[in-house]
Amino acid sequence: MINFFLDAYASDITRRALVGGLLAATMTSLIGTWVVIRGLAFFGDAMAHGVLPGIALAVVWGFDLTLGAAASAIVMVLGINLVHRTTKLSDDTGIGLLFVGMLALGVVIISKQNSFAGDLTGFLFGDVLGVRNNELLLGLAALVITIVGVVVGHRSFLALSIGADKAATLGLRPGLAHVAMLVLLSLTVVASFRVVGTLLVFGFLVAPPATAVLLVRRVPTAMVVAVGFGWLAVVLGLAISYHADTAASATVAGIAVGQFFAVLIVSEAVHAIGRRRQSGAARSDAPVASAST
Repeated sequence: MINFFLDAYASDITRRALVGGLLAATMTSLIGTWVVIRGLAFFGDAMAHGVLPGIALAVVWGFDLTLGAAASAIVMVLGINLVHRTTKLSDDTGIGLLFVGMLALGVVIISKQNSFAGDLTGFLFGDVLGVRNNELLLGLAALVITIVGVVVGHRSFLALSIGADKAATLGLRPGLAHVAMLVLLSLTVVASFRVVGTLLVFGFLVAPPATAVLLVRRVPTAMVVAVGFGWLAVVLGLAISYHADTAASATVAGIAVGQFFAVLIVSEAVHAIGRRRQSGAARSDAPVASAST
């Protein structure tokens, strides 16, 4: 078993992929815990797709892909806030419109390139084995910012998850807290897409935190557990990908989602056994009525 992992991580390429994957898993698990708790999964999905036009323009015009992704993320956040403030439509409507529009625009731009299929596949599904040192440095910087933001904003985010009115009552400025959370989410997507792709980053945002929430209730504990599940998915997924010759990013994401269903099945089985024992104990403790003669 040890050789299974030693062989997989014997080369510089897979070791860089491991570091990049661990950084991405940590960032996405930290902010993803709030995404799951606040029910922002649809926004996370939209953001993961919404960076595609900026990436496509970066390819066409020849500038850094990360800058393009960041520009698209800013457009997404501003657009959603614009719909929210100027119309009576729900946030989901604005998110859905921008989700489809930005994705369509990105595909149209990429389709004008000769390498359309290869570029689109790389952007959507990532190439964790192609992680470079500058991308690792970007991921490390984004992780530090994410940790600081999560720690500083914990009280505000917690109150906001209960309700905007509650946060306002406590003087925590829910509007600013919401924007700060969206900015951290955008930063995570932008810093992670080069590792796991714009589609699979969404799986990392949701799967490890959702798995953690099945097991624990306190937010800080859930974040730690989510990071643990994310790291396990990266380490195991990359090793399996190496030996089975499968797509690395997709294998990692598949392991992350598989963990959720495995924990769900086990936890439901444990709860079912517990309910049966309680039911049996209740029946045995019930008084037995004596028949009168």
